[in-house]
Amino acid sequence: MLDKIDHQGYMRPMDVTAQISLPFMKMHGLGNDFVVVDARAQDRVITPAMAKGIGDRHFGVGFDQLAVIGNGAGDAHLTFYNSDGSLSAACGNATRCIARYLMDESGAQALHLTTGRGELMARDVGDGRVAVNMGQPQLLWHEIPLGRAMDTLELPIDGAPTATGMGNPHCTFFVDDVTTIDLATFGPGIEHHPLYPERTNVQIAQIIGPDHIRMRVWERGVGITWASGSSSCATAVAAARRGLTGRTVRIDLDGGTLDIDWRDDGVWMTGPTMHVFSGTLTAAFLDSLT
Repeated sequence: MLDKIDHQGYMRPMDVTAQISLPFMKMHGLGNDFVVVDARAQDRVITPAMAKGIGDRHFGVGFDQLAVIGNGAGDAHLTFYNSDGSLSAACGNATRCIARYLMDESGAQALHLTTGRGELMARDVGDGRVAVNMGQPQLLWHEIPLGRAMDTLELPIDGAPTATGMGNPHCTFFVDDVTTIDLATFGPGIEHHPLYPERTNVQIAQIIGPDHIRMRVWERGVGITWASGSSSCATAVAAARRGLTGRTVRIDLDGGTLDIDWRDDGVWMTGPTMHVFSGTLTAAFLDSLT
């Protein structure tokens, strides 16, 4: 029942626990999968409890991230939740998927999006591929953030990983062979390492050549993912900083390949997107999450 008007003139539900059905889209970028809610024309609030419930792959829909499209200063504002209900300021593959949806809707070839990470530019590069500028990496300890002052190039953790911020924290390990690492066991301990007060995404990366990396990802609040855009950007930055590659690399993930280019204006990420299906979350299901 919508019968209360707030001070901004928006209709607010009198009983916030009474839900109505909610349309959504299921999308993925290289198997990194998302539930996307287009809230530009509706007054809906997604809570952490709702995000966690929708993200359950047995009792909900399942996703690595949930993305909410809202109105903003640019073409749209994007808000991201991890599958455990926690917020994330950045999600590169979801940003590319949503950019594709918005460009198809408007006919535009380029978009200006806003996120918790800041302002991001996206563009259609043809052949079904979308590029997003994820902004400049955060390289100082307090920007990432880390728990105390230190050199971010080689952390005092076994394996001497590199810390990078891409609007969310990352910890990149360079190894000889990514297939020898039990990521399901290794990832959680690093995600919750005391040096990372906000937890961290974890990457294990293998240098194939000066412009080629093989990488696997443990994503904070999610677990093992088939791909991660921000992790790919962070790994490319870390590899270039350590002199292992140039600033333009191809990164092979479990779900496919992304092209990363660290330029003067930011880190550009390019790859394919897929809108799998559209559906509707029922009021009964949403009421069960409150």
